[in-house]
Amino acid sequence: MATVHLRIGDLVWGKLGRYPPWPGKVVSPPKDLKKPRGKKCHFVKFFGTEDHAWIKVEQLKPYHAHKEEMIKINKGKRFQQAVDAVEDFLKKAKGKDQNSEAKGDSKGKKTPNKPLKILEEDDEDLSALKDPSEKPMKDDPHFHHFLLSQSEKPASSMEPISKRLKIIEEDTGSTSIQAADSTAINGSITPTDKRIGFLGLGLMGSGIVSNLLKMGHVVTVWNRTAEKVPHCNTQSQCDLFVQEGARLGRTPAEVASMCDITFSCVSDPKAARDLVMGPSGVLQGIRPGKCYIEMSTVDPETITELSQVITSRGGRFLEAPVAGSQQLSNDGMLVILAAGDRTVYEDCSSCFQAMGKTSFFLGEAGNAARMMLILNMVQGSFMATIAEGLTLAQATGQSQQTFLDILSQGQMASTFVDQKCQNILQGNFKPDYYLKHIQKDLRLAISMGDMANHPTPMAAAANEVYKRAKALDQSDNDISAVYRAYIH
Repeated sequence: MATVHLRIGDLVWGKLGRYPPWPGKVVSPPKDLKKPRGKKCHFVKFFGTEDHAWIKVEQLKPYHAHKEEMIKINKGKRFQQAVDAVEDFLKKAKGKDQNSEAKGDSKGKKTPNKPLKILEEDDEDLSALKDPSEKPMKDDPHFHHFLLSQSEKPASSMEPISKRLKIIEEDTGSTSIQAADSTAINGSITPTDKRIGFLGLGLMGSGIVSNLLKMGHVVTVWNRTAEKVPHCNTQSQCDLFVQEGARLGRTPAEVASMCDITFSCVSDPKAARDLVMGPSGVLQGIRPGKCYIEMSTVDPETITELSQVITSRGGRFLEAPVAGSQQLSNDGMLVILAAGDRTVYEDCSSCFQAMGKTSFFLGEAGNAARMMLILNMVQGSFMATIAEGLTLAQATGQSQQTFLDILSQGQMASTFVDQKCQNILQGNFKPDYYLKHIQKDLRLAISMGDMANHPTPMAAAANEVYKRAKALDQSDNDISAVYRAYIH
């Protein structure tokens, strides 16, 4: 095959892994993004998606020369939309050039064609890689991987990257970009052939398992007794997933033994420890090579302990707590924070795509727990402040609805604020995220602050409000029920 000579701005067909060729453009990579070692490659931005990657030269073909060939062999709505995006881009670029020439002729001078605009190396935002002429694909469920450790330095150095990029590293054989691309290109996920286990079918776990099954994963489920999971009939919950194609495990040990990768999503550190080290626990089913992924929001000390006992049996460990709610879990739109064994993170790529919209890899085990607690500390404190504002508005004779209307038009406007406030005004506190769990997270975040000798006065104040709400029997209601702590 003849060598392809390409320059910045050239349109190409890029082949990534086992996925079909996709139209893209060679662009200049951000200055802090390392070029993979080994064979020559170009940084390509793909049309119709949010994907960018280093592609080997032998996996690239000129766009125009191979257009008819590619259109014949590739089908699908998203593929056609991507091709349309290229043609729209070319049409508008040509129109700009013609306008430029017309202006030059009107002055008696011919204006030379200008090259296509490309990303400058100092552009700070990934959106600069998108062509202005391209329309976003609203129905394309992009999945983003953020790898916050690209150097050979220890993961604990935590050098963040400012660019949101999916990366292939030649020396590590990372597959994260390939899995991300499969969603955009095929409109579906290519499920891993590994057997998946899932322990814990609560508010978050149920949505996650449902999405794993929908995307074709082979899943074995197990749940705790009904007494430990309020409002949940364990048997019927498991039966529901069995009807959807899941297998039923009798104990955590059996699930871990039967499966290649076992996920856990339970309520607190004690439950997480008991699940692993208790009677018939996960540890009894761990063998060399087995993967265990802790998705519960717990403290970093618990993560360290679990990581040590799992790896002591030859297992592989990853923590992957999720940011979101029951609704986001059901919609497969969670944000996944992962840390620990990066090879496990890569092996779970299709699973993370099924359950979330974004995943971050944060380095060594414990970092994801720390970040998750900080995020929930902010969310819990914010929710308490919103509730305080609503009750103060009422106490001073102001309309709560007007307060919300004004808030929704300002800088703090968000779906979260609107939904929570509307639920409060309607008296609807059906749990989307349990109040008792956010209070637990505030407590753990405050403790983490104490250990780091860092003050957390705002979180401490919010924690007291949630404790009062719990005393008012609001534990199993939504976090927005913190509102009731101000009116009793």
